[in-house]
Amino acid sequence: MAKLRIRVSTGEACGAGTWDKVSVSIVGTQGESPPLPLDHLGKEFTAGAEEDFEVMLPQDVGPVLLLRVHKAPPALPRPLGPLAPDAWFCRWFQLEPPLGVPLRFPCYQWLEQAGDLLLREGAAKVSWADHHPTLQRQRQEELQAKQEMYCWKTYIPGWPHCLDQMTAKDLNRNVKYSVVKNTKFYMKGSSAVAELKIKGLLDRTGLWRSLREMKRMFNFRKSPAAEYVFEHWQEDTFFASQFLNGLNPVLIHRCRNLPKNFPVTDDMVAPVLGPGTSLQAELEKGSLFLVDHGILSGVHTNVINGRPQFSAAPMTLLYQRPGHGPLLPLAIQLSQTPGPNSPIFLPTDDKWDWLLAKTWVRNAEFSVHEALTHLLHAHLLPEVFTLATLRQLPHCHPLFKLLIPHTRYTLYINTLARELLIAPGQVVDRSTGLGIGGFSELIQRNMEQLSYSDLCLPEDIRARGVEDIPDYYYRDDGMQIWGAVERFVSEIVSIYYPSDASVQDDQELQAWVREIFSMGFLGRESSGVPSSLYTQEALVQYVTMVIFTCSAKHSAISAGQFDSCVWMPNLPPTMQLPPPTSKGQARPEGFIATLPPVNATCDVIIALWLLSQEPGDKRPLGTYPDEHFIEEAPQRSIAAFQSRLAQISRDIRERNQSLALPYTYLDPSLIENSVSI
Repeated sequence: MAKLRIRVSTGEACGAGTWDKVSVSIVGTQGESPPLPLDHLGKEFTAGAEEDFEVMLPQDVGPVLLLRVHKAPPALPRPLGPLAPDAWFCRWFQLEPPLGVPLRFPCYQWLEQAGDLLLREGAAKVSWADHHPTLQRQRQEELQAKQEMYCWKTYIPGWPHCLDQMTAKDLNRNVKYSVVKNTKFYMKGSSAVAELKIKGLLDRTGLWRSLREMKRMFNFRKSPAAEYVFEHWQEDTFFASQFLNGLNPVLIHRCRNLPKNFPVTDDMVAPVLGPGTSLQAELEKGSLFLVDHGILSGVHTNVINGRPQFSAAPMTLLYQRPGHGPLLPLAIQLSQTPGPNSPIFLPTDDKWDWLLAKTWVRNAEFSVHEALTHLLHAHLLPEVFTLATLRQLPHCHPLFKLLIPHTRYTLYINTLARELLIAPGQVVDRSTGLGIGGFSELIQRNMEQLSYSDLCLPEDIRARGVEDIPDYYYRDDGMQIWGAVERFVSEIVSIYYPSDASVQDDQELQAWVREIFSMGFLGRESSGVPSSLYTQEALVQYVTMVIFTCSAKHSAISAGQFDSCVWMPNLPPTMQLPPPTSKGQARPEGFIATLPPVNATCDVIIALWLLSQEPGDKRPLGTYPDEHFIEEAPQRSIAAFQSRLAQISRDIRERNQSLALPYTYLDPSLIENSVSI
């Protein structure tokens, strides 16, 4: 008989402790011990506790392979009665033999109800023991159980596949919001709804009476950034700057040749370009840029309050002045088909003509951003990464350990979105110009165009030709973060994959990549998304893309939604009159009549307010309180990664001190590790 010390750590979250009884069996190369009760006087396994237990091992089981955890109700009724919750969040076990090195068994899971859980020692590096039949069988059983728990379904044809679960309340507790986060989320939403109902705005189906009346809505939870939007929304320089640093900074690209269906002439733009130059000269210099919302052409539109809504597919030409001058709009065409009914609007036009044209562009930005940049790229794809990680990588896999912090709460928030945002009768359906039908059509179209380079920031920046456009803080900060993530991932990969052959031979890794390709990108080879990985370099890029998309990319295009939309004319979610077909007709009253009705405005603003801020329980990028990696080498890499992110944060804050509108959406200290809101 041998005396062992077992140390157990319980999570700190609300409800993490349990009244249930816990015992462990030690599985070794020579057999398995009987259950060894973890019991002493008083209450065990309280939230935040680390407790030591001494147990007697009745026989030698050989070198330890696994720890089998048994959890069962106590013999006596719990103080709260037999129906009281008995879930337990276990952080880790540590087995300390009389001789030898302590063995840490990471868990970081909720154990609900009674049952068993097998844990492996935490070292992710491949060792002789990995080939032991007991471990191989455990690995296969773990993956089979996870694949039965987390299943795929088709939500809408042509979309990435998603989790097969109808409601968020039915999810496994390991992917649900914490009690604190869930409570704050619903309290925040309820308070916003109540406030706007009391003001008589949320249920009012008519038009806004004036821009002045809209300011009542603007006072709803406004921020300094929102104040700036309100003060500058009509200015051409601010309009153009939002293509760089607003909520959809991924469309602008350098224009070397004017599209044939956008017949801008020298005479049109001479007042902005000035003397001594021409469109062709500026095209050759590379000083012209284009934002094309052509994907909106002919898209399905919605009906709100019984009225049909309208959409446009504009093209916007922009000019970067020499030196460090501001980016300026040169011309806007509101359709993809030029002609007498599709005039090209110019800064020299009547004030209301030009403002209305810019507002149509901002409405197009809302539609493309919410359906594609936000929903598809920053929610549906991260859900694919999350599901494939849970289904194809066992807990002991180094990539599981690396990626699992970047999947936190993603399944929950996306399932909730399918209940409360993109379901029939919910926000998208009742208050946006495209509705569910239009959103679905856009996603299906974009899935046919989406490429791997779109998801990899350095390649995307090069492909759009925007490497040197000044004051592009999304690019500057994003590239800094991409570089930090890439270096961190490279260090982790080099620890566990010493050669290209080790990447090729990892069947679990290959299954993970293959499932993302087939379920997320629908097996479309033309996307350039890999279905297998053959080199360390390819693995580093792929994992960097996944982490960046689930953290920094989501922050950049989500955190600013409320700032951009709370002054609704800057980002109208729908338009109630068709695009103008001639100039000289726009008037203030017609401008107001084109904008969304009061109830739709409030509905969308409440949703974007909720989606722009984490409701507590935050974990900023690079924060890893769950210690899945127990070896020194990855822990050193994590510390170095955190140090690099802290320096990036300091640099961003120093730069922002000199900006009239600070760009904060890619400050690492404000970026969440995962898509969790």
